[in-house]
Amino acid sequence: MQLHSFHIPVMGIGYTIDTPIKVAHLGIASAISLVDDILVERMREFYSTKHDLPFSAINNKIEDFRAKRITAYLDTVNIIVNQKYQDFKLALTEKRNELNRFLSLLPDTSELKLKLNQIIESASTVQVKEIIDKYLHPGSIDVNIMTKLDKENYRDGEKLPSEFNDAHAALRGFANSTLKSSVVLSAGMNARLYTYLEQFEDFYPNAEGGFNKKIILKVSDYRSAIVQGKIFAKKGLWISEFRVESGLNCGGHAFATQGYLMGPILEEFSNNREMLVHELFDLYSKALTAKNKHVPKSAPAIRLTAQGGVGTAEEHNFLMNKYKLDSVGWGSPFMLVPEAVSIDKATIDLLANGGEEDYFLSHVSPVGVRFNNIKGASADLEQQQRAKAGKPGAPCTKQFVLLNTEFTERPICTASSRYQKLKIEELNNKGLSGDAYNKAYQRIIDKSCICNGLDVATLKSHGMDTSKEGEGVSVCPGPNLAYFSREASLKEMIDHICGRANLITHPDRPNLFIKELSMYLDYIEEEMTGLTSPDAKQLKSWDEYLKNLQNGMNYYDSIFTLEQGFDDTTKARSIKKLNDCKQRHEQILNEVGTRKSVLETKNA
Repeated sequence: MQLHSFHIPVMGIGYTIDTPIKVAHLGIASAISLVDDILVERMREFYSTKHDLPFSAINNKIEDFRAKRITAYLDTVNIIVNQKYQDFKLALTEKRNELNRFLSLLPDTSELKLKLNQIIESASTVQVKEIIDKYLHPGSIDVNIMTKLDKENYRDGEKLPSEFNDAHAALRGFANSTLKSSVVLSAGMNARLYTYLEQFEDFYPNAEGGFNKKIILKVSDYRSAIVQGKIFAKKGLWISEFRVESGLNCGGHAFATQGYLMGPILEEFSNNREMLVHELFDLYSKALTAKNKHVPKSAPAIRLTAQGGVGTAEEHNFLMNKYKLDSVGWGSPFMLVPEAVSIDKATIDLLANGGEEDYFLSHVSPVGVRFNNIKGASADLEQQQRAKAGKPGAPCTKQFVLLNTEFTERPICTASSRYQKLKIEELNNKGLSGDAYNKAYQRIIDKSCICNGLDVATLKSHGMDTSKEGEGVSVCPGPNLAYFSREASLKEMIDHICGRANLITHPDRPNLFIKELSMYLDYIEEEMTGLTSPDAKQLKSWDEYLKNLQNGMNYYDSIFTLEQGFDDTTKARSIKKLNDCKQRHEQILNEVGTRKSVLETKNA
């Protein structure tokens, strides 16, 4: 039974790496990134020292060191969270002011809050303890694995088996830990990793039909959910939660859909939820039977959650009520809450002072997809300064994003000095000049070392040494953060989510649906600007994209005219902005039509 209707999704590599230690005892769920085992090991040493726990370093000479580091850190987090939870429960029963402070954090609908408020004046310590024991549970300590980052690894020049790939080792690290929680699989399909999951007994149902470890799949549309859900079900693996994230209006890497918008996607999930459960359970039961595993009598629950651009209590409640969500992810706003995430003061100030014009979809990530960013991020500035000094790229010290094989047999990182030197040499031999050369050159040196950059703010926030990583900070906020303007306490942010306070300072903040729609229009306009002579296949793709946007706009017409849940001011402002988007959409549609005519004339 969850205390809160929100969770804190994974942010960056380090921003939420110790969030469970900060907030899990309060019943708040969060997720740890498993990308960087070097950072994981450093954080284990830091917290072991802080909490007087035994620590023995796991160096990279030890076999399977990546998985072992991850297991050791997750076990350490679990120990600390459980101890904080027990201490917190004791404080709540013995100190009335501590209990009152905690109750002020809870939503008014919380059963724990309702039960305690009924007896608080006359309750004995025993009565309070009974209610606390029954209703207060730690927030889930989940982990996140980017399935795309599954680099092959070598030892003594020999390639290791696939189970030593980065994502595989991270999964094994989680599977071998003492946590009873979930792994969030993000960034697309990885068939080999999905098959590897079958090896771990904790992902199968026990005799009671429960799971020691669950699978959460982050998806951007319903089709992806049902396709991947079936893949897992046929292996005897159950998806316990589909986590829907906006394709563009999110933090971190942006995986744009083909014009499918969040509102219609959630509507499709909501309408087909029971059918989805039934269809997957049929496949799941057959697979478990074939494997001689315990088959639950009924389908395990499938949670539906959403995240990306949510910024007001009104939006939060609308999503929960309209689409029957189990939780809403609040990510980027928590980057202004150092009680919940690990982020240094300078970065908080950069984020708090950023306006709409400062948040943008960048090309800095060497992963090869767009990356939500803010102007002035110090790691990006360092990268540009190195290029100006004739030393483009960065030393590739951590090597988590080795994905490119243009020039080498083994993959290298496009943000590395090695790659950028080779790519610039290739560019110089093409004979380009002027704008064409400058654009191509800029696209090369845009790539920034996020492996180190996403760690630095976390290390600085704990006063830890950053000499190996450097001083440059990479940051990956969603554009929603432009409408918040100051650091906030944990209580202030929870009050904001619950509608008891307001941290939004922007006078004309767009609704999350409209903001995402405008970003999709920006996205296709930029793509069309960068591709002046599209072929028939590209034009067809644009047609489909615009058709899906049109369907989305039609859906929002009904949302903001017929649905309850938004006040009159929100509705009026959203309808006005929606009409502006319709005009932009029509202009883009006309431009695509013009380009079709040009291509037809050319081919005639």
